[in-house]
Amino acid sequence: MTTTFLMNSLWTMVGAVLVILMIGGFILLETGSTRMKNAGHIAGKTILTFSISSLIFWAVGYALAFGSGGSLNSLIGLSHFFYSGYEIKGLALSGSVFFLFQLAFAGISLTIAFGGFAERAKLAAYLIFSVLFSIIVYPPIAHWIWGGGWLAEHGKQDFAGSTVVHLTGAAAALAATILLKPRIGKFNKDGSANTIEGHNQVFTALSVLLLWVGWFGFNAGSTLGVADGFFGYVALNTNLGAAAGTVAAMIVSWIVLGKADVPMMLNGALAGLVAITASCGFVAPWAAVVIGFIAGILVFYSMRFFEKMKIDDPIAALSVHGTAGIWGTLSNGFFATRELATVGKPGLFYGGGFHQLGVQAMGVIACGLFAFAASYIILYVMKAVMKGLRVSEEEEIIGLDISEHGSYGYPELLKHKDNLQLNEALRAKTE
Repeated sequence: MTTTFLMNSLWTMVGAVLVILMIGGFILLETGSTRMKNAGHIAGKTILTFSISSLIFWAVGYALAFGSGGSLNSLIGLSHFFYSGYEIKGLALSGSVFFLFQLAFAGISLTIAFGGFAERAKLAAYLIFSVLFSIIVYPPIAHWIWGGGWLAEHGKQDFAGSTVVHLTGAAAALAATILLKPRIGKFNKDGSANTIEGHNQVFTALSVLLLWVGWFGFNAGSTLGVADGFFGYVALNTNLGAAAGTVAAMIVSWIVLGKADVPMMLNGALAGLVAITASCGFVAPWAAVVIGFIAGILVFYSMRFFEKMKIDDPIAALSVHGTAGIWGTLSNGFFATRELATVGKPGLFYGGGFHQLGVQAMGVIACGLFAFAASYIILYVMKAVMKGLRVSEEEEIIGLDISEHGSYGYPELLKHKDNLQLNEALRAKTE
């Protein structure tokens, strides 16, 4: 083994660990953005579903995404099921490390999809969808772009997954929000929306910081090596995109709402990270700032749009990962430089014309529609077979901690609250 092989393997393993730690960020993000009565459920189901997706990706998903498909290779991989740790020809790092890195990405995409399930789906729905998403939805898209499939043949640029990971997860989340319908109390009879505030903004802020740090594994780790220190350049663009998204969302919320909205500012940071993910290895630093800044503005108006359409998206998965993922993918068609466009062609602003923009748009449409349609069909069938994806009204009101798991995430606080409510009910009865 050469020093380069070992260094590449070590760096990519660090990236894989950082991406897996992002699951912790998503736990805090979803928990902080929702209500206290569902906190334990969110934490537990996230760990459980990541475990399920890990096993399915090992058995089936990796082969479908990165295996050889023979005559069907432009559509799907069909080799190396039940990954055995074999080394990959032409890859200058450990095959097992590469597998773990890709497994982490699949797990993140599934976690994003579950944003559309939040606070109202049965635990069984999470478990079954974890299996089917990890076989039917994510692997084909990963193969089309990263596994040598038809979009790769067209030169589709997606350095670390604005399309493969984020748009795929968001499209699945959209299917879930439509079929599950809004949470109790989200919309009034006249169509106006009520704000259902998350119970802990500190959790949400900490989650953004954890995700921001984990994103260096997500993006810079996608270099799969240390040659020329290019991972540092990718990390630079990643940080600039996140920072610009944060500032832009703060500015637009301050102008429109009259206040610097904290949740919007945090969503701006995530939107900047999602948007720069596709382009971090293809654009100049100034373009990373522009891409992140536009993402921060888009996420503000996107969240308002989905609420106006009466779509209940508790953690803004559709806007942060969907809208920003689309913009980030398209941005390569404008900003990819001649020097960095090792895949595809330069963008419009670098003399490449509209060709790359067309390829990027084709990828967005194909992947977005496939992920949405496949997820919708899966969930529709599940809904019919399971007699509903959603918990009962009573279970939703008392919270999924108790109804699905029999214990609270905050036992002392919520049991005290229950006791107060019980005492009030008894007092009212005796009076």
